[in-house]
Amino acid sequence: MESTPKFSLIICTYLRANPLLNLLESVKNQSLYPNEILIIDGSTNDETKLMLENHSFKNLGYYQVTTENRGLTKQRNFGIDKVSEWSEIVCFLDDDTNLDINYFSELLQTYLQYPDALGVGGYINNETKWVEVDKNYRPKSSEFYYDGWKRNEGSRFILRKKLGLDSNQPPCFMPEFSHGRSVSFLPPSGKVYEVQQFMGGVASFRKSVFEIIQFSTYFEGYGLYEDADFTLRLSNHGKLYLNTKATLGHFHDGSGRPNKFLYGKMVIRNGWYVWRVKYPNPSFVAQLKWNTIAFLLTAIRLSNALTSNNKKAAFTESLGRISGWFSLWFDAPKIQKT
Repeated sequence: MESTPKFSLIICTYLRANPLLNLLESVKNQSLYPNEILIIDGSTNDETKLMLENHSFKNLGYYQVTTENRGLTKQRNFGIDKVSEWSEIVCFLDDDTNLDINYFSELLQTYLQYPDALGVGGYINNETKWVEVDKNYRPKSSEFYYDGWKRNEGSRFILRKKLGLDSNQPPCFMPEFSHGRSVSFLPPSGKVYEVQQFMGGVASFRKSVFEIIQFSTYFEGYGLYEDADFTLRLSNHGKLYLNTKATLGHFHDGSGRPNKFLYGKMVIRNGWYVWRVKYPNPSFVAQLKWNTIAFLLTAIRLSNALTSNNKKAAFTESLGRISGWFSLWFDAPKIQKT
């Protein structure tokens, strides 16, 4: 039987000492432990460093980066440069995740099952409620059905379906007008699915892929959608998969995130950038659909300023989205060559 490949874990962190500690405790309890753990810390204080000095984790190396290497994509590229030569697989985890006991075992097994895999994504199991149903089940308009499972449909997709703007691709594949369905639309079936993209915070890749491409430095700081950019580009070179048995929880931590205005602006500008990396010359119809959906999502978010518990955050993010959309007309992002 082929042996499990040696693997490294890179965790990029920023001002999240306590969530990082929780993650590392779950790593310690894994049925398959990393051969190497690299903490790449962009924090502007020493809380994470002090936390690690007070707790012992096997095979762990710590790097606190300075300003020129701070930011998610820069920290990931920094970490890749520190990975040992003998490592075959490089895993990435967000610092506010928590692993189920067989996460790494299932993830690494996928590479043995699918030798052509350039990358394998894990599966977040605490954010979406799915119900298994009959294969012939006919979903309601308020439901999404896939591969024998159903989940409630969000208001944005209900509206998009009514307007004929739903994605025409399976989850984790980008249509020509972008705005596809993400990993959260793949069910907890226990299957391995072929995909074009998955989340960077629950990801793994063959070390050899970093000889082909790196994480784009277009995405500064928080790096929204950097994972979509990287995996979509990598999918042009080979196969990517997502293993729904490689499970973990994602416990969103508010620290280290940008303000809502900048976040809203990133949603539009970074979303446009990723779309144009995949489709440099989309058709007129695709461009019309992208802009229409961007407008609809902004309108829905703006309506949250009247209906949600956090009205100020919704309003501020909406202003950021509007600013981001107008900025595309006179200062569109420059697409980096890959």
